[in-house]
This record gives sequence, C-alpha cells and structure tokens, in this order.
Amino acid sequence: MSTLTDEIKRRRTFAIISHPDAGKTTLTEKFLLYGGAINLAGSVKGKATARHAVSDWMEIEKERGISVTSSVLQFNYNNYCINILDTPGHQDFSEDTYRTLMAADSAVMVIDGSKGVEAQTRKLFKVCVMRHIPIFTFINKMDRDANDTFDLLDEIEKELGIATCPINWPIGSGKNFKGVYDRETKKVMLFSDTEKGTKEGTELEISIDDPQLSNYIPSFSMDTLLEEIELLDGASAEFDLEKVSCGELSPVFFGSALTNFGVETFLQHFLNMTSSPLPRTANIQNTVAKIDPFNPNFSAFVFKIQANMNKAHRDRIAFMRICSGKFLSDMEVYHVQGNRKMRLSQPQQLMAQERKVIEEAYAGDIIGVFDPGIFSIGDTITVPSNSSCPFAFEGIPTFAPEHFARVRQMDTMKRKQFVKGITQIAQEGAIQIFQEYHTGMEEIIVGVVGVLQFDVLKYRLENEYKVDIRLETLPYEHIRWIENKDIDLDKINGTSDMKKIQDLKGNPLLLFINSWSVGMTLDRNKGLILSEFGR
Repeated sequence: MSTLTDEIKRRRTFAIISHPDAGKTTLTEKFLLYGGAINLAGSVKGKATARHAVSDWMEIEKERGISVTSSVLQFNYNNYCINILDTPGHQDFSEDTYRTLMAADSAVMVIDGSKGVEAQTRKLFKVCVMRHIPIFTFINKMDRDANDTFDLLDEIEKELGIATCPINWPIGSGKNFKGVYDRETKKVMLFSDTEKGTKEGTELEISIDDPQLSNYIPSFSMDTLLEEIELLDGASAEFDLEKVSCGELSPVFFGSALTNFGVETFLQHFLNMTSSPLPRTANIQNTVAKIDPFNPNFSAFVFKIQANMNKAHRDRIAFMRICSGKFLSDMEVYHVQGNRKMRLSQPQQLMAQERKVIEEAYAGDIIGVFDPGIFSIGDTITVPSNSSCPFAFEGIPTFAPEHFARVRQMDTMKRKQFVKGITQIAQEGAIQIFQEYHTGMEEIIVGVVGVLQFDVLKYRLENEYKVDIRLETLPYEHIRWIENKDIDLDKINGTSDMKKIQDLKGNPLLLFINSWSVGMTLDRNKGLILSEFGR
C-alpha cells in the first residue's frame, strides 16, 4: 500500500500552451499514445487519421479544427501519474488559458519551427513569468522546412527574455529531418515511419562516433551536425535545474508531434526535470501562507466550470485542482465562500469528455465534481476542521472584456431557456453578462475578451439550449468597475458616450467608448474610484 507521500510525489501537473496551430493538441494526443491511454492517436483536423483529437470534444472544435475550451487529461506513464491541461491557443479564448495556468505546476510551450515565437505565445509566456512557472520548450514541426535552429533559440531568448538550453539537437529539417542528437548521452536517435504518427515509432539509438551512422545520415548532414554541436557547446547556457524550476531557464527539445519524432524522449526528460506538486499561496486571517501539498488535510480550488459536457444530462462540472492531502469520494468538505459543509457529488477523473467516477485523488490531481450552481471560479474547498480558521487560495482575476454586444432572444416563449443558457455559459467564465441599469434580463449586454466568443455563444445557445439569438455589437471598448460602495449611480455625471450598467450581482459598472471619456468622468466626479478588474 503506497503512502500519501508516495502518491503525491508521483504526480505531475502541467499545461500545454502555444499560438494557434503550433501543434499543441497533436502533442497532447501523442503523450496519451505513449501512456497507453489511447491506441490510435487522432489529429485536430481528423482527416488523415480518421479520428479527432481526444481533447477536442465540442462539436464546434471538431468543425473549426481549433480548441475553444481547455480540457483535462490524466494518464499513467512509467510510474508517474500525469495531469495534462490542454489549453485553447486562439487569443479569443485566452482568459480560459490564464485560469488554467493557475492550476498547473509547469508549462510546456510548443513553438512551430517554421514560424518561431508568435503573438499569443508572448502573452501566455508573460503569465508564466509572472507566476514563476517552469517553462519547457518543444520546437515542433521539424518534419517541415524550419527556420535556422540557432535563429529560433535566439528569437526565444530575445522575445521572451528567458535563457535557453537545448537538451537535444535536430539533424536537418523538412525532408532532410533524420532525427535528433542527445547532448548528454552523445547518441543520435533515428526514427522510423509511424503511419502518419498514429502508432508508436521504433527509435534507433547510435553513438555519434559509430561508423554505422553514415548508413543512415548523409555526409553533408553529418558535417553540419558536428559543426553545430561544437558551436553549441561553446555558446549555449549550462543546464541548471534550479534556474529551470524558478522559470529563468527553459530546456529546449526538437521533434515532430505529427509523426511522433522526439515526443517520448521529451516526455522522459520532462518528467525527470519537473517536481511533484508545489505549495500554493493562501490567505489565512489576512496573512499570506503557503499550503504544503503533503499536508494530510484535503484542500482544493475551483479554476473552471463547464456546462453541458454530457448532452444527455445537461450537467455542470466544476473542475478542481487538489492542492493538499487526499480526497475520498464519501468525505465531508467545507466550502469556504459559501460557508457550508457538503459532500462533493459524483467526483470524476476526466479524459476530455470521457469520465469515470473515482474513489480517491491526491494533491496535484484535477477532479471534476457535479455543480448544482453553488460554485464560482476561484472558490476554496477544504476539510470541515478548517472551518473555525478558514483560508482561501489566492483569487483568479476577472479580465476586463474588450468587445460588447446587446443580445436579444428571437422567441419570447423561450425566455426560461435563454436566461438559463446565458447564465450557465457566463458562470464558466467565457463571457460576462451585464444588464442595463434599471432594466431586467429582457435585454442583456454580453462582454467578451475576443470576438470569436460571440460565435461560440451563438452556437452553444442554438445547439445546447435551442434558443435563437440576435447579436448587436456595441461601440464600447472600456469597462470600469466602481469601487465606491456608497455611490449613487443616478448622480454620476459622465460623458455623453458613457453607459451605466450592472452585473448579475448588482454591482454598478460604467462602459466607455474611449479612454478620454474615462478620464473626463473621473475629473467630473471627485472621489469616484474606478477599477479595470472585477473582484
């Protein structure tokens, strides 16, 4: 019987981040293949391999070939229990990615070898740096013509401001891609065809000094490799695990997720370099403290809510990251924000939308529990004995929406479905809902971080709740929360383009078309305090 400490030590929880189309979801599939969780790896487009990726489970994801919501995948590999958080790459869904990064201990950054560092990678990277998350870089698509390898590393260092240390090195790219050279073992790894990456490939390991190598690698590729290795040994940063763990140095790996080249090598190195679950920051009676994952008392926080994962049941799942101790399915827990004791019903381990009910889970794991509508993103769950001295994990910020639209239902008879649908999607954190000041839910204003979220909202209301809506985009670009508790919204003297609204909790907010109006309103109302973040 393994002890609590042993179980927690074998956990690894990481998020995969990248710009859209860099191959993040495909890489996730290959991890599952090597972990024995699936027998045949799918792809995002699902054409060549005849099946879709496991992590893209929404119909809209399969149609568009992009991930619109983060998914959780758990599998075992070489005595490690791995929790992968696959995140949407598209910037319109970046808020979901930010929240997901809160639940991860490290991040794998996937970069397209032919495109280098792209805009969304920069944004996500900043979040990782802010939280000092260890970052591992996988330079993907080496089976296509890639940029010069040194230029790629240089770009990562300049653009992201982090030192790089290549663990292996590619031999050619595109049609000339033969394999990778491992700098530590001084061996060359050659690869066989893997049937478009659907099967595990057999890897051939040959020492760099072995004369046999010339049978596999042309002499010009060999000369280039030897030159580059020499240059590398003199120019690149030394590997330092301490710097890696505080996010100052990124180990770099090369390969092709689509054809399985270098994926398992990367996974093995990654598991050796990462640590078991890390302590989490919490607030205990106004003092900041670290919650040790090996503390036997269970604690967790909600980082994501997803409605309608099962079409048959129209259910809501709250995703929790376990931060300490052991969770048992029949145990009583304390919901800090709701100030109530409860049992978490139907605790599940997830494989995208596939699930199985679990009896136990440990610090580092991600579990899904049925949510009757009581949980919010950022809530803390702990054991009842902590209720006398409760603590709350640090909150997850609400990002200010940048695009707004008025939403009207086409059929007034479907009022109930409309309110239910829009409220549930809002609770997931994908959209934010506001009401006109002094009006009800007849007309509502929806705020989103990216315009693609409007398409997803319309699609989901039509398909999941059978409600047709009309969206009318509004010209507002700036939203401000009013911090003053005693303010009378009627008495605020604003500009002509200012709009008074409130959120579902009744908090007053102001919408503005430009930043000049924000400044003017502050000048006209002495003592008014406006904030860009919601609490």
